[in-house]
Amino acid sequence: MSAHDQLLVVIDPVARRSDGESVRIAKDVLCAGSEAKICLPDGPEEFARALARRGSRRPVVIGDDRALLRAVAHLHRGRELADGVLSLVPVGPGRSVELAGSLGVPLGAVAAARAVLDGVTRRLDLLVDDSDGVVLGALRIPDAGAVAPPVPTMWDTCRSLVRTLVRPVAPVPGAPPGAVPGSLLAIRTHRLRVEADGRVLSDVDDPVEGVTVSSRGGLAQVVVRARAAEPVRVEATTVTVSGPSYRYRADARVTGPVRHRTWTVRAEAWALTVPAQRGLP
Repeated sequence: MSAHDQLLVVIDPVARRSDGESVRIAKDVLCAGSEAKICLPDGPEEFARALARRGSRRPVVIGDDRALLRAVAHLHRGRELADGVLSLVPVGPGRSVELAGSLGVPLGAVAAARAVLDGVTRRLDLLVDDSDGVVLGALRIPDAGAVAPPVPTMWDTCRSLVRTLVRPVAPVPGAPPGAVPGSLLAIRTHRLRVEADGRVLSDVDDPVEGVTVSSRGGLAQVVVRARAAEPVRVEATTVTVSGPSYRYRADARVTGPVRHRTWTVRAEAWALTVPAQRGLP
């Protein structure tokens, strides 16, 4: 039996708890078509140890986007990411496997397991930041899902009293429902300096609504959105964002606050198994 047919199947504990039936189906398909060693780690440390001890076996992760990110990050830190091929069987609720689907991996347990056995290798770009973090899909600044911290009870009471004493103020266009003008929820712009290959796209004197960075074809696709102007779109190999503390969402994780971060594109830095008849969206 070839090394290609020898698999190390690492089943993420979250997947086992959330959808044991899909896990069982995927495991049965993989074991029927290969010589598979099954690992059931209880946490991130055991997950990393299982990958480190894989030997010549091809690693297969059964889990959601976070499990995939954990595997890629571990292999990247060990400088082993470019040396082999990673496979994934996505298991989890819809939003938790969106990244997997965007990379071309089937979202059904049977189809994904068959792609592990019979699929092809696709080389993909990687965004690597100056803290050695990785981004597989896209990063967004600020985190699109960020909300203001809870308002203390005393302030909530005071605000209610003020509302009874003054006339209502028209809502800020584009603000979320219920946002109070002047509150944290009503602040939609951010003072950031954005540079692409050394070229300044936006500075702290020109507030922006957000920045998006993704990689494809060996280059970063950078979009800087301002309220009063058309979005700026450029391609680059490095992107630096600095300014007051900000948070960002990289794939399925929120990071920060940080004041400075640089991302560099590494073309075709890793390989993922996808169905032979299916390309990237």
